[in-house]
Amino acid sequence: MAGRIQDRVAVITGGCSGIGLATVRRFVAEGAKVVIGDIDDARGAELVEELGGTDVATYVHVDVTDKEQVDALFQTAKGTYGSVDIAFNNAGISPPEDDSILDTDLDAWRKVQEVNLTSVYLCCKAALPHMLEQGKGSIINTASFVAVMGAATSQISYSASKGGVLSMTRELGVQFARQGVRVNALCPGPVNTPLLQELFAKDEERAARRLVHVPMGRFGEPEEMAAAVLFLASDDSSFMTANTFLVDGGISGAYVTPL
Repeated sequence: MAGRIQDRVAVITGGCSGIGLATVRRFVAEGAKVVIGDIDDARGAELVEELGGTDVATYVHVDVTDKEQVDALFQTAKGTYGSVDIAFNNAGISPPEDDSILDTDLDAWRKVQEVNLTSVYLCCKAALPHMLEQGKGSIINTASFVAVMGAATSQISYSASKGGVLSMTRELGVQFARQGVRVNALCPGPVNTPLLQELFAKDEERAARRLVHVPMGRFGEPEEMAAAVLFLASDDSSFMTANTFLVDGGISGAYVTPL
């Protein structure tokens, strides 16, 4: 039985861990060929072998803040598998030095903006020409629930970067809708990924402060986000573009969460 994205070609940044890794695995299970962009070369090579080799997956080392490397990532997808049908622009960071605006210095601000926002701009800019030439494509950009509401724990540059991703996604979704390219934003709530685990291992109080606001009473799992990305990538979401797709355990809909 064919998968929901059978024989389509997907580029996934941040594909060696967390939401990106779960999405890589789900996409391959659904019949796609996947180009994984990341900086973890050892894990990338292992992952290609785990997935069944270069017939279905290719790893590319990419600094997502470098335009030439990002352009090469998408050109690899086109040159290796013949098209660029899906772009999941997912790479991101949330370093501990990104905190209150009163404590976050300019270097920390700029680093987060480059990785979380400028990289999405570069990936969209690289993916769109391929998709416009084909007359079809789906771009999914990872934003966050903090793009639509204030965070319980301040991360000033992270929140601002994700707001930028969401706004850019809306504009691109509207601009290219009649040319067959859909652009949507995945807005996860707190997800049980290495990024979150590392952040909260250093500050249990910070983790508890996040969790108390989630009506479901737990963090999301990467596989749950991957299922949402699959929906946005597939024809099941064919009438959706410029959309804010919240997968957040109810956090953005809650006024007061009972304990």
